[in-house]
Amino acid sequence: MCGIVGYIGKADAPTVLINGLRRLEYRGYDSAGLAVLDDERVVVSKAPGKVAALNERARSEWPAERFSRASLGIAHTRWATHGPPTEVNAHPHLDHSGEVALVHNGIIENYRALRARLEGKGHHFYSETDTEVLAHLIGECDKGNLFQAVCDALHQVEGTFGIAVLSAREPGRIITARRGSPIVIGVGDGETIIASDASAILAHTQRVIYLDDNDIAIVTADSVDIRDLNNIPVTREIAELGLDESAAEKGGYDHFMLKEIHEQPECLANAIRGRLDFNIGSSVLAGMGTSPRELAELGRVVLVGCGTSLHAGLVGEYAFEDLADLHSEVQQAAEFRYRNPILGSRDLVVAISQSGETADTLAAVREAKQKGAFVMSLCNVVGSTIARETGRGVYLHAGPEISVASTKAFTCQVAVLLMMALKLGRGRRFSREEGIRFAQEINSIPMLVERVIRQDAHIAGVAASYVANEHAFFIGRGPMYPVALEGALKLKEISYIHAEGYHAAELKHGPIALLTEGTPVIAIACDIPGKDKTLGNIEECKARGARILGLVTEGDHEAAECMDDFISIPRCHPLVATIPAVVALQLFSYHVARLRGCEIDQPRNLAKSVTVE
Repeated sequence: MCGIVGYIGKADAPTVLINGLRRLEYRGYDSAGLAVLDDERVVVSKAPGKVAALNERARSEWPAERFSRASLGIAHTRWATHGPPTEVNAHPHLDHSGEVALVHNGIIENYRALRARLEGKGHHFYSETDTEVLAHLIGECDKGNLFQAVCDALHQVEGTFGIAVLSAREPGRIITARRGSPIVIGVGDGETIIASDASAILAHTQRVIYLDDNDIAIVTADSVDIRDLNNIPVTREIAELGLDESAAEKGGYDHFMLKEIHEQPECLANAIRGRLDFNIGSSVLAGMGTSPRELAELGRVVLVGCGTSLHAGLVGEYAFEDLADLHSEVQQAAEFRYRNPILGSRDLVVAISQSGETADTLAAVREAKQKGAFVMSLCNVVGSTIARETGRGVYLHAGPEISVASTKAFTCQVAVLLMMALKLGRGRRFSREEGIRFAQEINSIPMLVERVIRQDAHIAGVAASYVANEHAFFIGRGPMYPVALEGALKLKEISYIHAEGYHAAELKHGPIALLTEGTPVIAIACDIPGKDKTLGNIEECKARGARILGLVTEGDHEAAECMDDFISIPRCHPLVATIPAVVALQLFSYHVARLRGCEIDQPRNLAKSVTVE
């Protein structure tokens, strides 16, 4: 969940490293640090807080000429695991000699045992981190060959890592390795960039190499030599990123989150484009890599994910059952491999992850493959670990998502799941005419979302009435139940209001005891089966003094009259309606957080890519 950048080349390394960290700050922003080689010695600067604090600290500590002459360095922005976000716990960490520096993403599970052993040999530790233990272990193993020292140290490590290491004794190279935590290497012209995410590389090159688990690379300005931990050479292809650097900029918006909400009509069009066949009433998803016979023989779909991706899976569950007459279930990826799931060759496991690096979801993928299931992925990041390990799946084409709170990736996940359900449905129970009608509904999604976004000013006005509240409830039925869960998650993530999502029927089975005068209840009361029951639940809440904000279908005056405030959603198929409904709640949450003065793009304690279990 941390950001790693390494650089060796012609430019001044500190500037490249700090600019790279700025691009990765969404991966962690508790503290930051960098280490460069200067006159064959390791020079380190660290600061608690965000990258801006590190930039200020480094420039005050180092003469300007040091920035211009250092051409090799490593840097890190941290999401704290072991020890609080203090300067002493910030990366990089040094070995006992002070000549080896290390940045690390992941968790060393046996660090206590390693630390005790090293302390017995006279090592002294300053931080509470597992990373400092790894730095000392590498130093202990170093007999004049940094590459071999890293290999020897990593053979003793249990856990996950993405690392970059430099040594004052070997000034022309950086060693980088990965296991369970991403590392991508950018191949430039006389320069090489190492990062935990390609966004830090975009300013330098489009040519990248993705390391696989247990790869270790010797990186120089002009070469990348990749081996495994037994020092056996391996080959990794150079890929083209195909990303626009401007996609990682705010583009005039106050926040990345607002930009990404407004990008959704275009992103959804990209996710859908070329994937609908109106002649046969189906979808074209070649990445699924399955024949019609294989799809027809499936007995069950299991969707796995965490957080927002889990909520997308819940919408998919309704779609697969309603459209394809196929038993479906959603499982929390973090529990999947620990519960010994029952899987077989007729089960399709769909792993949903925006980043394609989510550690829990990756573990679920490996467990499902071990048990012989069909496994495919829905990812937004080309070349990500989950996409590569599944070998089949569908990319979202949502573009870079910088804000920690997911918006466009979620709606694209739902759109792709609807297309998958259509494809399965046409092979099982859907007629051609039904397929054509639903394909047309999917094709209308960008326009539907655009109509919601046009209500931005109205939604901002509604949000102003809910800024002072510290608790909120979201309720919905059917496919709108996961919308309620996602709406509550967005509000709590960025505004720090305690928000909970419930099935509308569940509210009176306990949570209604928490309603007091003026407590907000956000009710998704669109015109879907079960709407009348939801309206009844709303009356139960109003009778206890709750203030009701409703999401209602355009023209549904009966439902609107039940609400204190309402936001209209275009009329469409109930499954399709989940997407514009979620967009309305994204805008509502954004404006509540903005009016409360919250740090919207980088909410406290969170990070974008969850690469630790």
